[in-house]
Amino acid sequence: MINPFYTAVLAGGMKPWQIILLVVTVLLVGGVIALAIYGRKLQKKSEESQAQLREGAQNYSILVIDKKRMPLKDAGLPQVVVDQTPKYMRRAKVPVVKAKVGPKVMSLIADEKIYDLVPVKKEVKVLMNGIYIIDVKGARGGLDQKPEKKGFLARLREKAVKLEKETKTEKTKKK
Repeated sequence: MINPFYTAVLAGGMKPWQIILLVVTVLLVGGVIALAIYGRKLQKKSEESQAQLREGAQNYSILVIDKKRMPLKDAGLPQVVVDQTPKYMRRAKVPVVKAKVGPKVMSLIADEKIYDLVPVKKEVKVLMNGIYIIDVKGARGGLDQKPEKKGFLARLREKAVKLEKETKTEKTKKK
């Protein structure tokens, strides 16, 4: 027996490839919606954990000895920290800062956002929770800010403006 819906759709002028395309489109739209909902939940969870980290954080003055990105198991962190991390994250490279905190030399983990701001062989004030560096402030003289990288189009525009100014100055010199 032939399905009446199938015959009605085919008789209505829809070809089989159009039906497949419609089904795939519906599935893709459903997948995008599901990812958006899941992303919002993860973002909310991340904001809550950041709030908890900042709540228990304290200010310290540290002398940064060295900084590297290295696997968690090779970072020289306490064994408790390595044991508590999931197995798939143990091989992932993390930003590690070796610093002198008071009389002790410790390995600390820096937040990915502030890792580039941490100066080497300088004393800085940091906001820390345990061995996790949340924020960095310069102790003496401030932090060295790295210039932001410009995109390809921004560099092209800058060159065009520079050439335009040069041509205008040459024209005024000729007059």
